[in-house]
Amino acid sequence: MGCHDEEFTHFVREASPRLLRTAYFVCGDPIEAQDLVQDALVKVYVRWRRLRSGDAHAYARRCLMTGTVDRWRSRRRETVSDSAVASAAPAVQDAEPEDTRALVALLATLPLRERQCVVLRHYVGLSEAQTAESLGCSVGTVKSSCSRGLKRLRKQLSWTEDHHHA
Repeated sequence: MGCHDEEFTHFVREASPRLLRTAYFVCGDPIEAQDLVQDALVKVYVRWRRLRSGDAHAYARRCLMTGTVDRWRSRRRETVSDSAVASAAPAVQDAEPEDTRALVALLATLPLRERQCVVLRHYVGLSEAQTAESLGCSVGTVKSSCSRGLKRLRKQLSWTEDHHHA
C-alpha cells in the first residue's frame, strides 16, 4: 500500500463516523446514510492527491450534502416501496438510542435545506460560511434556513410536550 493510500485509509477511519452520523441526521435512514458516505468517500479518493493537503473533510461534507439533495430529487420522481425500506432499516435503527431516533424523526419534519443547515451548524459545528460552502449556497440562505428550522423544531417540541403531558 502506498503512502497516499495509507493517508486516505487514515482519513476514512477518522472521518467516517462523523460523516455517517451527519448523513443519518440529514436523510433519516441508516442504510441510505451508509450509501451517501460511501459515495462521498469514493469522490474524495478520486481527488485524494489534491485534497490530502487541503480540507478533505469539507469536500467530503459537500459531496455528502450534494448526494442527499440528488437522492431527495430522484425520490420525488419515483415511487419507492415503503415495505422494502421498512424491512431493511430496523436492524440498524435498533442499535440507536431512543433519543437519537427521536431526534432523527424530529429533523425529518424539516424541509431538506433547513435540515441540512441545522445539522451542519448545530451538530457538526460548522460556521455559517463553512455551512454555506458545504451546501453551495449563500451565508444568508444558511442564516434564514437555520432560523426557520430551529423555529419549527422548537414549535414541534413544544407541541409534543404539550400533548405528552395532556
